Amino acid sequence: MRRLRRSIIIGTTIMAARPRLDSYDARILAELQADARLSVAEISRRVHLSQPAIRERIHKLEAAGVIRGYHAALDLQALGYGIRAIVRLGRSDYARVSRLIARTPEVINAFNVTGEDSWVLEIAVIDVSHLDSVVSRFAALAESSTAIILKAPRERQPVAPA
Repeated sequence: MRRLRRSIIIGTTIMAARPRLDSYDARILAELQADARLSVAEISRRVHLSQPAIRERIHKLEAAGVIRGYHAALDLQALGYGIRAIVRLGRSDYARVSRLIARTPEVINAFNVTGEDSWVLEIAVIDVSHLDSVVSRFAALAESSTAIILKAPRERQPVAPA
């Protein structure tokens, strides 16, 4: 095993070294997760660090891959998607399912998982016939099970450093 900059080589897999985060970094991350549109000045006020220090820390968190992006949280109902569902797929050809996911804009989250299922997908559709259309495409590739999401009491929960 040899070190390469801040990466660790394990066999043929390269894993980035986990950056060391202190309590200021954790507070900055908490503020950004709560509202990614906060200005550096406001984060500075809340965290009690200077603006240049906040800017530098945010830049380091971005460079280390801790912060991967900034996103708008959308209301799918307001966009016309009346149904969200979880689709579980059994064992299937990884490449075929991956290609279908890439061609299916209704898939908003896709997870390749272990266990009885190979895939867990979250989809957003307009109505039941749209749901049937999307699920049928995946059911042609693998055994599937679908559950309509009634409520989501916990989404986008902020995460603190481990």
